[in-house]
Amino acid sequence: RKSFEFEDIQGFRNQMATTKSHRLQEETNGTAGSRLIYAQSEDNIYEDIICPARENPYEDIGALPLPLWKVPSVWKFPPPRSTRGAPKPPPKPPFLSRKTLELKPSQTNFQRKMVKDTTLPVTLSEWKLFRAAEAASRRKNLPWLVLKIQEIFDSKRGKKRVKLLSPAGREAPAVKGETSGNESDTENQPKSRHRCLLQPTSKRNPHYQTLERDLIEFQEQRLFELFVVVSLYKNASGRTYTPQVIQQFPSKPEHPFRQSKDTEERLKVIPKFCFPDPKDWFPTSDLKSETFSFVLTGEDGSRWFGYCKKLLPEGKGKRLPEVYCIVGRLGCFNLFSKILDEVEKRREISPALVHPFMRSVMEAPFPAPGRTITVRSFLPGAGNEVMELCRPLDSRLEHVDFECLLKCLSVSHMICVFASLLLERRVIFVADNLSTLSKCGHAAVATLYPFTWQHTYIPVLPASMIDIVCSPTPFLIGILSCSLPQLQDLPIEEVLIVDLCADKFLQEVSDEDEILPHKLQAALVQILEERSEILSHEQSDTHGDVPLNSLVSEAFVQFFVEVVGHYSLHMNVTEKGERVFQREPFRKSHASRSVRRFLHFFMETQMFAGFIQDRELRKNAVKGLFEVRAFEYLESISGTEPTGMNKILRSLGKGTSLLFVDLK
Repeated sequence: RKSFEFEDIQGFRNQMATTKSHRLQEETNGTAGSRLIYAQSEDNIYEDIICPARENPYEDIGALPLPLWKVPSVWKFPPPRSTRGAPKPPPKPPFLSRKTLELKPSQTNFQRKMVKDTTLPVTLSEWKLFRAAEAASRRKNLPWLVLKIQEIFDSKRGKKRVKLLSPAGREAPAVKGETSGNESDTENQPKSRHRCLLQPTSKRNPHYQTLERDLIEFQEQRLFELFVVVSLYKNASGRTYTPQVIQQFPSKPEHPFRQSKDTEERLKVIPKFCFPDPKDWFPTSDLKSETFSFVLTGEDGSRWFGYCKKLLPEGKGKRLPEVYCIVGRLGCFNLFSKILDEVEKRREISPALVHPFMRSVMEAPFPAPGRTITVRSFLPGAGNEVMELCRPLDSRLEHVDFECLLKCLSVSHMICVFASLLLERRVIFVADNLSTLSKCGHAAVATLYPFTWQHTYIPVLPASMIDIVCSPTPFLIGILSCSLPQLQDLPIEEVLIVDLCADKFLQEVSDEDEILPHKLQAALVQILEERSEILSHEQSDTHGDVPLNSLVSEAFVQFFVEVVGHYSLHMNVTEKGERVFQREPFRKSHASRSVRRFLHFFMETQMFAGFIQDRELRKNAVKGLFEVRAFEYLESISGTEPTGMNKILRSLGKGTSLLFVDLK
C-alpha cells in the first residue's frame, strides 16, 4: 500500500476519518471484506501491520546455527501463532543473513538448547563484544600453565596475527607481497639460505603420506605382534659375538598371516637392534639392567616399535647379557615396560612361565587412551594374579621423556634440532648409552605434534648398519659414541650431528638458528628457560604435581597454533562434499612476514602434506589438544580484528608520513 509517512499529518487524519466512515457504512450494509487496517498511532504508523501476537518479526525464518558467543537474551519465544493468517514479514537486514565463522557448534547442539533465543546482535560492535566476552570467560577456565604460555607468546608476537574470514564469509584480502606490513623482521634474506632450505625438500620419499590413520587402524588389534629373547653367541673366529633369537612368541607356525617380504626383513634385523654393539660385550657377573626402544620403518612408511630390557640371565659367575624385546605397532613405552618387568620376574622362576603369560597378554585388547585392561595369569607360589595395564589419557606423552632431552641439550640447541626436523633435514644423535639415545630421539619427535615424522627414524642404529647415514633422504638416527670414528669417515653432507653427552654440534648446516620465525622462537626459548619458575608457581596454585612433559608439550603446541592454527578456515568443501585445502590463501593470510617465509618452506615438507591429507579425508572432526588450542586461538582474535575505519586511518597515516618525507 501507499506510504503516508512523509505526508501532511492533518490531511492524513482527514483522510483516515473519511475512510472510517466508509468502512462503517460497508459494515452496516454487510459488505465488509478482508482489508488491511491502517494504524492510528502518530508515533509509528506501521505498529499494527504485524499480527499483535508476534513479538519477533523474523519468526518464520529458519533459525541460524547457535553462534559461538551463545548470546544470553532477555527475549523469549513468541506465543503460539494466531489462527488468523498474518502478512508475510519483511526480509531480514543483510547483517542478520551473513555467515559466521566455520567454528560453530553442530546443529544437534542447537536443538538441545532451543529454549534460548538465538537472535544475533544488531550491530557489528555488539557482535564482537559478545564474542570477546564469551572467549574471556572461557579463558578463565584454562589452567594457569596454559594462560602463562599464551601470555608469553602474546608478548613476544605483538599484534601480528592471522586474518580471519570477513563477516560475509569471504576470505579477507591476502597480504600484498611478502614484504608488506610494518613488522621489524629482516627483509634481506641471503640467497644462500634459500638454496640451503630448498635443497632438502627435493630428496623426500614420495610414498610417505600420513601415518596417523595407520596407527588408528592397528589400535583395535592385538596388544603386540612379537616377543623375542635375544642372546649373544661367539662367531667362528671366537673373538666377536653375534646376536641371535633364542626364544620367540608366537612361534613362526602360529602366525595367523602370511608374512610379507618386508616383514621378514624386519624380523631378521631385530636381533641387531637388540644388540647394536655386540663387539663391545664380554661375559660379566655384574650388569645394571637397561631399558631402551627402537623403531623399524618399512618401505611403505609403516612402523614397528621395539621395547627392550637388557639384563643378565639367572645364574652364577660371568655370563653374557640377554635382551627381552616386545615388538608392536603402537608407541606406549610405560605400558610395555610394565609387561617386561613381569616377564623378568617369571623368567627368574622358570623360562617356561613366560609363554603362558605372553599368550594372555596378546589376547588382551589394546586399551584406548585413559582405559585400563586386566591380564590374568598363574604364578607358582602366588596363585592367580591380576595385572592392570593402564594407558595414559594423553597418548602423545606416553612414550616421551622431555627431561632427558633438556638435561642433555641447552634450550638453544634443542630449538635448533626442532627447527631442523621441521624442515625434514638429516639429524644424527650421538650418546654413550642406549637409554639416552632412545629417550632423546622419542622426545625430539614428540615436539613435532600435531605433525608426524614420516621418514627414516632409528633411535639406536646398530654399528653394522652405519652406512644408512649416507642416505640422501631425511632421517633421524641415533648412534653410540663408539661408532663415531666410523661416522666421521663417511661422506655425509648437510647433516646436523648432535653430541648429547657434551651438548654441542659436531657438524651443522649453520643456519639452524634462522629457520623459525624469530619472535615465536623467542617465546619458546623464554618458556623453556623459565620452566622451573613456571612449574613451581603452577604446583603451588594447584597443590599437585605438574609434570615437565605437560609444560614442554603445551609450549610447542602453542607454537604450531600460532603458525598453522588457522588451517580450518581454508578448508573448502566442493560440490561433491570433498574437503580441499587452499594453500596460498592459508599462507598469505598470516600478517607476519617471518611466519609467511617459514610457511613457504614448511608447507613443502612431507609431514605438512600428511597433516593436511589426514584432515581432508577425515569425515569426523579431529579431536585433540592442538584442535582445542587452535579453536581458543581463533576465538580470541575474532573480536580484535581491525575495523575498516582503522585500516583507512592506518593507510592515511602511511601516506601522510611519505608525503612529509617528500616535502622535507
